[in-house]
Amino acid sequence: MKKYIFSLFLFVVTILSVEIVNAQADTIMKACEMKLPYPYISDGQQYRALISEGEIAEFKATFYGKSTYRIVACSGLTDGQLIFTLYDEKRNELFSNKNYQNSAFWDFQFNSTIDCIIEAELAPTGETSGFALLLIGFKQ
Repeated sequence: MKKYIFSLFLFVVTILSVEIVNAQADTIMKACEMKLPYPYISDGQQYRALISEGEIAEFKATFYGKSTYRIVACSGLTDGQLIFTLYDEKRNELFSNKNYQNSAFWDFQFNSTIDCIIEAELAPTGETSGFALLLIGFKQ
């Protein structure tokens, strides 16, 4: 009986922890969405990863030529907490916000369609873990 109660307790704690983590991510995502205003339209995906200090989240995206895009990167409610770097398929660096004071977004356009890798990591601001949240929008 004690095993059953303990297992039930662990199950409830796990469910509550997941709900708290999801609520935190949703709050950060709402703040992130504010940086993707009209005329940008979301690609409909939310790129999310829970990362610790020193870890890198990796996302893949295809960008179509002649379209104007915006990448928005958030990890917390203040800007500058997430470093993101955009690479081509051969891992040639195309852009990194660390060269621009960890800007929360970047607007860009490619001449032709390209598959890219986006890496995200926590900025060295003292946070030991957090969410890497990215939004990608295209200009209408």
